[in-house]
Amino acid sequence: MDTLIALVNRIQHACTVLGDHGAGAALPTLWEALPSVAVVGGQSSGKSSVLESIVGRDFLPRGSGIVTRRPLVLQLHKIDQGLQDYAEFLHLPKKRFTDFSMVRKEIEDETDRLTEKTKRISPVPIHLRIYSPNVVNLTLIDLPGLTKVAVEEQPESIVQDIENMIHSYVDKPNCLILAITPANQDIATSDAIKVSRQVDPAGERTFGVLTKLDLMDKGTNALDVLEGRSYRLQNPWVGIVNRSQADINRNVDMIAARWREREFFTTSPDYSHLASQMGSEYLARILSKHLESVIRVRIPKIASLINRNIDELEAEVTRLGRPVAVDAGAQLYTILELCRDFEQVFKEYLDGGRPGGDRIYRVFDHQLPAALRKLPLDRHLSLQNVRKVISEADGYQPHLIAPEQGYRRLLESSLHYFKGPAQASVDAVHFLLKEIVRKSIAETQELKRFPTLQAEVGAAANEALERFREDGRKTTLRLVEMESSYITVDFFRKLPQEAEKGMNPAPSSVEHYAEGHFQRIGSNVSSYVGMVSETLRNSIPKAVVHCQVREAKRSLLDHFYAELGKMEERQLSQLLGENFELKERRQQCANRLELYRSARDEIEAVCWSG
Repeated sequence: MDTLIALVNRIQHACTVLGDHGAGAALPTLWEALPSVAVVGGQSSGKSSVLESIVGRDFLPRGSGIVTRRPLVLQLHKIDQGLQDYAEFLHLPKKRFTDFSMVRKEIEDETDRLTEKTKRISPVPIHLRIYSPNVVNLTLIDLPGLTKVAVEEQPESIVQDIENMIHSYVDKPNCLILAITPANQDIATSDAIKVSRQVDPAGERTFGVLTKLDLMDKGTNALDVLEGRSYRLQNPWVGIVNRSQADINRNVDMIAARWREREFFTTSPDYSHLASQMGSEYLARILSKHLESVIRVRIPKIASLINRNIDELEAEVTRLGRPVAVDAGAQLYTILELCRDFEQVFKEYLDGGRPGGDRIYRVFDHQLPAALRKLPLDRHLSLQNVRKVISEADGYQPHLIAPEQGYRRLLESSLHYFKGPAQASVDAVHFLLKEIVRKSIAETQELKRFPTLQAEVGAAANEALERFREDGRKTTLRLVEMESSYITVDFFRKLPQEAEKGMNPAPSSVEHYAEGHFQRIGSNVSSYVGMVSETLRNSIPKAVVHCQVREAKRSLLDHFYAELGKMEERQLSQLLGENFELKERRQQCANRLELYRSARDEIEAVCWSG
């Protein structure tokens, strides 16, 4: 019977060690899914004595007023007969206590550590494990006693604070309630039963415990309560006889106290017929038996929660990545692998595998043609400006047939305007490539683990893009300058000559400077510039793609790879320096994953064996 409960105890302890527990968590933890028993009662109701009776050891702090000021999560583990009892605290994992008076002192000291020797309370639990041949496998949570008024050194909110703390445990449907009530108190005023009614109105998960039966007035008894007539629960009421203060003062051990308790019930005229169902030993047995039955019922849900958590943790461990290698060769391989992953994402953006690369095409198909159309050529080739340029080119000697110097000046100055759109195309594509680098780094999941490497890869990629931009700028400007450097003569030779149209092959200087003459010159230059514009509209994108996009795909990190080959192990280790929070999270996930897998295997083994 104890196998399942022992398993739950082990899992709960592992959850506690890993921090996979706690009231108020956003998602259900494994700890919360596992059944436990919360001990609830008013101050001085005998809670501590009940727990000590179940354990068979005197180990809890005692005194007047509020003694339990932090929750005590008490896990009992049954060990083989003949072995010595001992205790362990979670906050002192390597220390084993065999003197239980020192356990009491440690509980007091650990309580004072957070509450500073005042009468304040703290919701942070103390975790204690006790190993003994005289216990049953069980997890009990001792909570501060309910009170009605604040006393000296306590905040006015103490009453509500204690209730809130108790509800953070008993509100959970997997929590059994051990409701402690003194027999010499009216059950209708019981603090513990009041809490039980609020969260368990049907009484399905509440065990009523009556203490101090031996202190009732003569001629009275608690049979109406114990036999379920005063307040009925689904589970039986259990009467307990605690040690008296005189027994405690005389250091009467718990074995003797248990014997006296049995004697009280077997010899009592009121309770002898219930003797087999009374006492702390019986209470521990029925709690353990009921807990085991609850666990069996809930095993499918627990197993489902475990499997769901395993799936989520495995996915997160995969996302967080494997631990970093320690030798230089493996580190270099890891870095190169991460860089290739980044380059693959980068290429997918450019080649259309991811959205974004198409914006480069829009630079060529929309922005460049629009910029070419907006060039101020109409103003530059206006009649007034053409006359001015031609006149300046002629100087003191007017041209004889065609103003060649004037033509060249107009052409060169007109073609100079194309440098602006050419450089704007280079810069626009450069900006888009930098944006794609940023997105590619952000979407290379493994790279996120290493902020230093991520920054170095980004810097190296951007440096390469700057070089490619400079190459693109030089190439596109060279294309414009090439058009200015050599005029296509055939274009002008095909134009009808003025001498062929008129009778006078050598017009007078007056005719040379007529308005129609300058208009024809402007029109001829405009036609030639239009032809060049179409040429550049096609050649500039080719130059930009060749110098920037193509090179980015081919050699974005080549310089970085060359530098990597020169690095020493220390430098490689620095590049692979992970974010501390990420390393800690990976370790936490690995530990939890191990816990959940172990829990799953143990639950399956117990189910198959049972």
